[in-house]
Amino acid sequence: MTDDDIVRREAVTRRDTLKYGGTVVGGGLLAGCSDLAGQSEPGSSDESDGSYSVTMSPAGEITLEQPPENVLTILPHHADMALAAGHGDAVSSMLYNPEYNDTIWNKFLERLDGVSAEWADLPGTWDPDKELLYELESDLHLADPAYMTTMGGWSTDDIEEIGETVAPWFGNTFSNANKEPPAEWADGYEYYTLWELFEKVARVFQAEARYEALADVHAEMLATIEAGLPPEDERPSVAMIILNQSEDSLYVYALNGPGFLTAHTRPLGATDVFADVATESTVDFEALIEADPDVILCLAGMSEFRHVSKTRERLADDPTTASVSAVENDRIYTQGGRNQGPVMNLFQIEMAAKQLYPDAFGEWPTYTEGPYPEIPPDEQLFDRDRVANIINGDFDA
Repeated sequence: MTDDDIVRREAVTRRDTLKYGGTVVGGGLLAGCSDLAGQSEPGSSDESDGSYSVTMSPAGEITLEQPPENVLTILPHHADMALAAGHGDAVSSMLYNPEYNDTIWNKFLERLDGVSAEWADLPGTWDPDKELLYELESDLHLADPAYMTTMGGWSTDDIEEIGETVAPWFGNTFSNANKEPPAEWADGYEYYTLWELFEKVARVFQAEARYEALADVHAEMLATIEAGLPPEDERPSVAMIILNQSEDSLYVYALNGPGFLTAHTRPLGATDVFADVATESTVDFEALIEADPDVILCLAGMSEFRHVSKTRERLADDPTTASVSAVENDRIYTQGGRNQGPVMNLFQIEMAAKQLYPDAFGEWPTYTEGPYPEIPPDEQLFDRDRVANIINGDFDA
């Protein structure tokens, strides 16, 4: 018997001992599977044994006896949801970039008293070796099984094996832009909004009250923004970009497209100058000059490698781009990241609203370095203390 066989046998034995809802945890349900018909509603519980069930496409229904304490994540929107549900410490693995895993989040969390994410030293899970998942022995794989099969080392059989012998899968990634999933998962794959996804993840952690309270904050901010938006013909034209450091070109990203990648900009209704260009594709400087956006938003502009100051300097120093309206008027702003959960979403809606509509929602401070800038309390679009208290479980504060 090989070492790998021993690891697998130990994992199966452990899972035979740790029961969820009276059955060994499995994660082999495929989207569109007829076995889902007639199952209990999401969040339902079996009063006879104290278990509870949650359902989300494409994994289907999972049944648990208690909130998971050791959770694998891949993309950070799931980790953000665990954090917002008050279980950020359950995240035991994430992505691959220490700066993204930890630093980007804490630039926002600096403004939430008593809330932090210590994720810099977590094992990286971008296209992970299957044996890593046996070693991690997670209670839940908070990741989209369909998305896993887009990675080089994973097949549907691998997904089923890990779901049956280690822990179930429960995640949804192709709702990022309502993208087409792999063919074997396409039948019945469902798309959710960011906050619908968070509601389901919150149920996994039995944190429904946190979800409802944070959803109220989100809804109130959107109502404030909707009431303050200027008429469409008075809204700015915008380019969402990442500058290519080695060439005179830039990656362009959708501003108003479907999915949670644009959950912070879509509600603002600005004009996307590259709406007719495929998102995540590249255009040259001539295309930027021709589009002449009023505002440029720089994705990942708080990170060192893609810092917003580099984009400002590069476009201002190049005589061909110096005349672009956003460059001339100093309206090049930072963004955080597109793979956002509810915490980053709250901050990014506020920052984008101020960047695009300063007359309506107050000026956005020029960002140079450090955490999310201090915003005077009377200019904040959501209450920091209220959000921190919700995440920390203090609903009466």
